[in-house]
Amino acid sequence: MALRDVLLSIAQTPHRLRRRALVTWTPTQELNEVRDRSGARMKRRLEWYDLVGLGVGGMLGAGVFVTTGRVARDTAGPAVFASYVVAGVSALLSSLCYAEFSVRVPVAGGAFSYLRVTFGEFVGFFGGANILMEYVLSNAAVARSFTDYLASTFGVTERNAWRIVVDGIADGYNELDVPAVALILLITVCLCYSTKESSMLNMVLTVFHLLFFAFIVAAGLWNGSARNLVRPHGLAPYGVRGVLDGAAVVYFSYIGYDSACTMAEEIRDPSRALPVGIAGSVLVVSGLYCLMSVALCVMLPYTEISEAAPFSSAFREKVGWRWASSVVGAGASIGIVASLMVAMLGQARYLCVIARARLVPLWFAKVHPSTGTPMNATIFLGFCTASLALFTELQIVFEMISIGTLLVFYLVANALIYHRYVKVGTNRPLHVLLFLLLLTLSSLGFSLSRKIDGWCQWGMTLFGAVSIAITTIFHCTARQDIAGPSLEWSVPLMPWPAAASVFLNVFLITTLKVRSYQRFGIWSLVTIVFYVCYGVHSTYSAEENEIVNAMIHHANLDIS
Repeated sequence: MALRDVLLSIAQTPHRLRRRALVTWTPTQELNEVRDRSGARMKRRLEWYDLVGLGVGGMLGAGVFVTTGRVARDTAGPAVFASYVVAGVSALLSSLCYAEFSVRVPVAGGAFSYLRVTFGEFVGFFGGANILMEYVLSNAAVARSFTDYLASTFGVTERNAWRIVVDGIADGYNELDVPAVALILLITVCLCYSTKESSMLNMVLTVFHLLFFAFIVAAGLWNGSARNLVRPHGLAPYGVRGVLDGAAVVYFSYIGYDSACTMAEEIRDPSRALPVGIAGSVLVVSGLYCLMSVALCVMLPYTEISEAAPFSSAFREKVGWRWASSVVGAGASIGIVASLMVAMLGQARYLCVIARARLVPLWFAKVHPSTGTPMNATIFLGFCTASLALFTELQIVFEMISIGTLLVFYLVANALIYHRYVKVGTNRPLHVLLFLLLLTLSSLGFSLSRKIDGWCQWGMTLFGAVSIAITTIFHCTARQDIAGPSLEWSVPLMPWPAAASVFLNVFLITTLKVRSYQRFGIWSLVTIVFYVCYGVHSTYSAEENEIVNAMIHHANLDIS
């Protein structure tokens, strides 16, 4: 590109932002012309049970084995199971929103596509970039925990025994995790080969993992004591605030159902399989998370739970079953492999669809004609994940996780209300946008009241009542009729499930630590700068070229 063209593009940035930032695509366009930009199409080879297996396999492993020990010891105490209940309810409500959108827009873009067809290009890109960051970070965290559990399988208890500590590098980045990198690269190769075969491997791993979960729960409850749930400082030593803070931390454990949404282009019957696979897997996993966390906390007091591989150390040191420690390590390793496989499937499809929109280079959108997989996106993100997993200590990664996921789930809940009542409904946009604004503000007021001494009870009661009143008024005044044919499946009792999802996501966002907001602010700034400097110019130029090509095509037709 010549310097003159670059300067012209910079000068036209405000105009191009006005033209592109709020432009939306219809579901039909997403399903046809946008998807065609990948060249070959992804192959529809998956059934509903593949989706359930992917959803369950994607979530199991990450939450219990990576966050439960830390949250139980430092944040929620033995009441960590209640943190999983709160996070599970929020995830279930969000999953219902995802399920309806996935039926309406069955493409691989997940939240990015849902936000783009509702609120426009910029909001879609902002949400997509944040969920991509969450994928890469959480996958790096899970891969590093794999090393801990694999080591415990062979009876190694020293925390960094299988890592290489390098002098001269800053603390937190000097523990090189080669096994984690090897695992990520191996999974990347598998995912490049075939989605169906990867799904079958995940199904086998998930079945073994479920049997392993049953063993952990039964053995933990049998050898544990209910007294450990209240020793040494009660069931909830950190109070209700600790339970809620813990819910925000463990929330990233539910990101797996979002991965299932990205399989929409590879499901043979999306309208039937997606709602069952998405919501069903969240329910199953929520129950298992609660049982596993209770089993851990009855085996030993929360103050004695280990940071690294808590389940293995509980069986080895407190129960005295050294062989069980090895079984736990092996089972956890299998679960983590399945979880990583599904999450890395999802992250590649997100990047692929963002590239189809030309917000990142189109090279990432290419689907390999023989394997039917987005190979370029898979390899690139595999390399990024491996790089983070090699250097970055687990706690640093944890501090960056959750806020982006919660924000995207909040946006998707808002988008579903707007899409249902405006895009396919007959309501005025201002009416719906005003409701969403008031609901967000009342949810924020409720959440912040909890942090103000002397105002906590009254503020929470007031803003909670206001949120219910606002939703009731909207429910009674908004028209429920839908333009066009009805769907095979949609979220029932609207707008209540989506409104509750908005409320809970806002609440959980406010429980995160300051450092999470700082890192989120930096990433958001990077995202906005990238969109202004590259994304908007790329999509604007592509639109101009398409218009010119269409005019030439019509002119040739007139001549002939």
